[in-house]
Amino acid sequence: MLKSVVRAAAAAAFRLPTATTSTARALPLRCPTLCSPSSATARPFTRSLWMMNGSGASGYRPKLFTSKVLNPSASCGCGGLHTEGDKAFGQFLFDEIKEEKKLKKSETLPKMSGGWQLTLDGTEAQLIKHAAAEKITVTFNVNNSILPNFAEEEHQGQQKSEEEVEILSTPNFVVEVTKQAAKHSLVIDCQFLQDEVGHEGEESDIFGICEVSFQPEGEEDWKETSYTLTKDSLNDDLYDHMMDFLADRGVDNTFADELIELSTAIEHQEYIKFLEDLKTFVKCD
Repeated sequence: MLKSVVRAAAAAAFRLPTATTSTARALPLRCPTLCSPSSATARPFTRSLWMMNGSGASGYRPKLFTSKVLNPSASCGCGGLHTEGDKAFGQFLFDEIKEEKKLKKSETLPKMSGGWQLTLDGTEAQLIKHAAAEKITVTFNVNNSILPNFAEEEHQGQQKSEEEVEILSTPNFVVEVTKQAAKHSLVIDCQFLQDEVGHEGEESDIFGICEVSFQPEGEEDWKETSYTLTKDSLNDDLYDHMMDFLADRGVDNTFADELIELSTAIEHQEYIKFLEDLKTFVKCD
């Protein structure tokens, strides 16, 4: 009874009016929610690339419009410009990659408990498991999933420095439940709830339901003609039963915590790969 009351209160606070709905199953529209630091493995916020090599505080970038064009290397053959700025950019990226690799916890991705099998396609991930005659598929994309988490120190009037801010990837995720005897799959679009991530020992759910609909199995896009229940349309009892339905299939707070850890690792892996590709592009190695 207590869990139902807490969940109903959390769900009511979560169900705010929304102007748009998702149109793609594997890539649901992002509904940003600022999350507090969680128990999941996180890394310090060091992405100095965003701060333009330490000069972001003032916005000043020295010699931005005065870089000297160098003669192309005879061994290059790319036909592109080679400037002093490119050389400095390449060196910066080299240092940035080196620092990010130091923060990497492991060369392998975290494992999900509960029998989930992971497949990756770039920034998109799928977790699949089978329970009796059901197939449960969870899809998420790490793009646009990073929300820096600033510690709340209002009583001291302070914030963590950039080096201390943790980075977590909290993507929206889509749960698809398929039954052998059914012609359609039940598709549930979920997102992490504001201020609930990382609150250990509490009964509140750390994620909530955005949309629910039936979709033809195997279809990649939402069918606009399929009836869709949004979070505003779900009454408390129906919402509560839907959350229990997910929990019975292994999609609960434990799963959500592990998904954050996995998604954070995938995002960091993709970020390092992007920096390496960018360095190669800039330096034309």
